[in-house]
Amino acid sequence: MRIFIFFLVVSLYSFSQTTVEKVNDTWQMMVNGVPYNIKGATFGFDKDTANYDTYFKDLKFLGVNTIRTWATGDNTPALLDAAQRHDIKVMMGIWMRHGRPGMEDDDSFDYLTDKEGMEAMYNGAVNTVETYKNHPAVLTWGIGNEVYLNMTTDEEKLAYSKLLERICAQIKTLDQNHPITSVEAWTFGLDWWEKYVPSLDIYGLNSYGRGAGFLQGELNKRSIDKPYILTEFGVTGEWDVQDDSNGVKQEPTDQEKYNAIVKGYREWIQPKPSCLGVYVFHYNSGNTFGDLWLATHVNNNYRPQYWAIREAYTSASPVNHVPKITDFKLLETSNKSGVWIPVNLAVSDLENDSLSVSFQYNQREGSRRRRDKIKPLNYRGNLNDGFEIELPKENGPIKVYVFVKDSCNNLGIAHSSLMVEDEDEAKKRFKVPKVELPFYVYKDNVDLPYFASGYMGNYKALSVNLNETKVVHSGKTAIKITYSERSGWYGLAFMDPANDWGEILGGYDISGAKTFSFWAKSKFSGVTMSIGYGLIDADKLFPDSSKKAEEIKLTSYWKKYTIKLKNADMSCIRSGLVFFVNANGYPQTIYIDDVVFE
Repeated sequence: MRIFIFFLVVSLYSFSQTTVEKVNDTWQMMVNGVPYNIKGATFGFDKDTANYDTYFKDLKFLGVNTIRTWATGDNTPALLDAAQRHDIKVMMGIWMRHGRPGMEDDDSFDYLTDKEGMEAMYNGAVNTVETYKNHPAVLTWGIGNEVYLNMTTDEEKLAYSKLLERICAQIKTLDQNHPITSVEAWTFGLDWWEKYVPSLDIYGLNSYGRGAGFLQGELNKRSIDKPYILTEFGVTGEWDVQDDSNGVKQEPTDQEKYNAIVKGYREWIQPKPSCLGVYVFHYNSGNTFGDLWLATHVNNNYRPQYWAIREAYTSASPVNHVPKITDFKLLETSNKSGVWIPVNLAVSDLENDSLSVSFQYNQREGSRRRRDKIKPLNYRGNLNDGFEIELPKENGPIKVYVFVKDSCNNLGIAHSSLMVEDEDEAKKRFKVPKVELPFYVYKDNVDLPYFASGYMGNYKALSVNLNETKVVHSGKTAIKITYSERSGWYGLAFMDPANDWGEILGGYDISGAKTFSFWAKSKFSGVTMSIGYGLIDADKLFPDSSKKAEEIKLTSYWKKYTIKLKNADMSCIRSGLVFFVNANGYPQTIYIDDVVFE
């Protein structure tokens, strides 16, 4: 018998101890001495602190006993306390930076040279453990997410592995009560972990669809004698499915999504002797391409994945079933934008609830933000007489969805695809999302369209706070820029994608905007800055379509500044706010608020 034991700790709330044991060739997690089978969900409502109790009560209804997070933040204490109130454990995420832009993250960190950045990650991990190790809701530490996947060279992977082992070894000296997990896509981390990260107790493996059933075999091939957790699981993702004739990914049906979770849990997860359990992806509500594919809720309506989690974990059937769409076809009479085409649609509902129908679409070319966006379609008709949809003003392949909602907030979705032709759209050089005006670059630090990632000049002396609350022009927060040196210059660009200087398509189509304005002030009058929008030059693959800036002299009181956009090409603005400042002999503090194109 092989046993990892993590000694008992007494917290203000209760005892909290996790152990991982191997008995009779089967791994078992124990919490406070009681067998604990992970029936988890990844948690996407971390920002909605006011409704934590509602979410955790709902998760208990689904049979969920643990959630997974990717990182900690200001809301972590409240999250842990709410989880504890509902007897739900938390895999505590500790974020590690990615070495290159990937599917989910646009970071670009250099593990070969950025010693300061690695030290910051080490210190951040240690601080997380020291802060939360005694909270009774903590189940295990989950370090990183798909970092090896988002690296290009073995040299980088080796450097990351050594940092990861350093972090894990230090965590073991700080906390002997919780095992350490690191998370990777599929099996990309196994060989590196085995060779360079012996302090890991559990391997976290993200896998979707039938691949989850082969993970045990992959461990056996490598003679790995450690337990694993399926840290993300759901129906087969877009990265593993084929295109249809229009180049659009063939998304699984609602029934296939339901079956993948229920059957997958029973056949691919539960029986595996090294598997401690699973976190189904993703307990969340949204209205993006990924949400429609994988989330438990879309626009706060229940999707098949929601009820599938409940059946997998409790064997209970849905309280009320999602409407079933048995036929959805687009009868193309023309593919010109603006044309109305008929739709074949057949639906049913087990409980005979009243049903409402709507249609949406998604562009499948262009920037990531454009490809994520779900937009409404004009439609007419009804279930008895049939429906028609109006082809949108797009050029290229689109994915068309039908939404069928019942009176119990269950939402069935089916999809098809077609090619649309539009002469005006075909002329556009860059396919990025078209925004509605006014378009705010900053108005409180909520869902910002651009990332404050383009640091320039003496950036080590520069501090940027996007949550300044004491000095604001309007709303709850403003941008506070602090420069601590008396010499040199500094600059910052709010960019999309983050950390990209023209190699990846991003930004927004802000055509129609007449002005770019903002409010600004400084701690002391007399600070001169060059400020505007647009940074990436035309020699780059994906530049800003327009760049404008003005030199202004700030005062100690709020003042509005406006740049007129006459004749400016606003079709692809990827740097929504850019400024440069010279120190001129003294440290500086600058405030900016309400940055808007209109």
